[in-house]
Amino acid sequence: MVIANGTTCPKVLATDKICADGLDILKPHFQVDSKTGLSESQICSIIGDYSALLVRSETQVTAAIINAGTKLAVIARAGVGVDNIDVAAATARGIIVVNSPTGNIAAAAEHTIALLMALARHIPKATASLKSAKWERSKLVGVEVRKKILGIIGLGKGIPQVHALLMIVGMHVARCATGLGMKVIATDPYASPELAKQNNVELTSLSEVLSRCHFLSVHAPLIASTKGLIGAEELAQLQPGARVLNVARGGIIEEQALLEALESGHIAGAAIDVFTSEPPSPNSSATHLIAHPNVVATPHLGASTAEAQVLVGVDVCQQILSILSGELPSSAVNAPIILPEELKRLQPYVSLVEKMGDLYIQHYQTQHHHFEIVFEGAIAEINTKPLYAALIRGLTKSVSESTVNIVNASLVAKERGIIVSENHSRESSDLGTYSSLITLKARGSDQLISGFVSEGIPQIVRLDRFTTAFIPEGHLLICHNYDRPGMIGKVGGILGVKGVNISYMSVAPVIGKVGRAGEALMILGVDRRVEQDVLKEIEKTEGIVDVKLVNLG
Repeated sequence: MVIANGTTCPKVLATDKICADGLDILKPHFQVDSKTGLSESQICSIIGDYSALLVRSETQVTAAIINAGTKLAVIARAGVGVDNIDVAAATARGIIVVNSPTGNIAAAAEHTIALLMALARHIPKATASLKSAKWERSKLVGVEVRKKILGIIGLGKGIPQVHALLMIVGMHVARCATGLGMKVIATDPYASPELAKQNNVELTSLSEVLSRCHFLSVHAPLIASTKGLIGAEELAQLQPGARVLNVARGGIIEEQALLEALESGHIAGAAIDVFTSEPPSPNSSATHLIAHPNVVATPHLGASTAEAQVLVGVDVCQQILSILSGELPSSAVNAPIILPEELKRLQPYVSLVEKMGDLYIQHYQTQHHHFEIVFEGAIAEINTKPLYAALIRGLTKSVSESTVNIVNASLVAKERGIIVSENHSRESSDLGTYSSLITLKARGSDQLISGFVSEGIPQIVRLDRFTTAFIPEGHLLICHNYDRPGMIGKVGGILGVKGVNISYMSVAPVIGKVGRAGEALMILGVDRRVEQDVLKEIEKTEGIVDVKLVNLG
């Protein structure tokens, strides 16, 4: 696909089935190809043409695929977990990995409660029995969940700023269980004690949860610290007759250990939606678990509702659109979390800081590697970490073709020996009429640039010793000169003879009494690149100290 100006339109590849509502968000802007059922080698052979890869849980996004994706800017997982994506390999390549952390919360929580009730009341056994023309009421006596203790591993960290109560599945399950009359206890080192208390959840240790609960439900991500978290030793700590549920990730509960606990009778039953290998391998522990009469098993249906599939598909497709349009990611798993209101406020400053870094390198032509960036006023009160990536991108833009983003900025800075110190000040005498001001300077140097954002438009207000006002974009001619009559006309005359049009001009005087009397900067916006011979001619003009050409895109 070729867009109006003749350039190639970015391409998005979906290798798993994604809802049409989500893909429809992308189609007006990108070429979207849906190719499901591909092998790793088949994906590797075509991924080099794509800027984004969109998957669910079926596609295993390996390092080989990531390394073959030379144009990849984003890998999006329509769901919560990203254990099918080699996040480390993506991070090393500067590829943003995003997911949809909230889209299937309700679906997974409801499935957990459904399995809990099915387990407590022998629903699958009763259904099978009745369909076999049997009437076995006495053999299918269940237990009530009311007044029972539900233990939850992985409650979730609430973020009140985003929503009145943004929760992961564990917290949602807790609320549903409380509504059923259960007492909920939970363990999670990252959970908010305040939110837990508000939702009648008792936070305690893992050993306390195991020893006290009648039902144990796992809602943690599969990471190094949670793999095999519930093994034989932990299962032995449960009360005899306890029941275990896993609607999180296969591998958190050791399948062989759970099978042995069921066969010994210590565990009365289990409800499992996820497995270490999906589908389970023949004759594996998972296969034997599924066949056990006291196990309720489903084929990873936690997020499988029509509503959830639409929500997660729309969510990640909106993120792909934003990222490929140059905006910050909202749910990147390999980058700092940015709250929605922060994202809205930060976006114009991303452009400002990148332009400041680019302008700094081109204007000063510096070899400095240790910089300080100062945030003053309102901007100092919000999360400025995403601006670090914009600065590194600007500082390296004119000397590197590497893609620099919020994912790999630290790595690129380290490789190039760049050190950036941050200074935040809510109040400053330098602010003047600006609600926010950002200043970039090199350590041990008086070279600096200050800028602010007005109505969403970045502006530069100081260059070195000069106060100015210009928008950092396009080709700029920066002339350091003595402020004498006719200087503008001299420079304009030379450019006119060479066929260079001036689109705007700003004259920057020396701040206060610093510097030699009568010095100034002329910042000229020109319509095209000015050749070196023209720059030399301008520099030879009487009254001109030096002249620099910068291109800020």
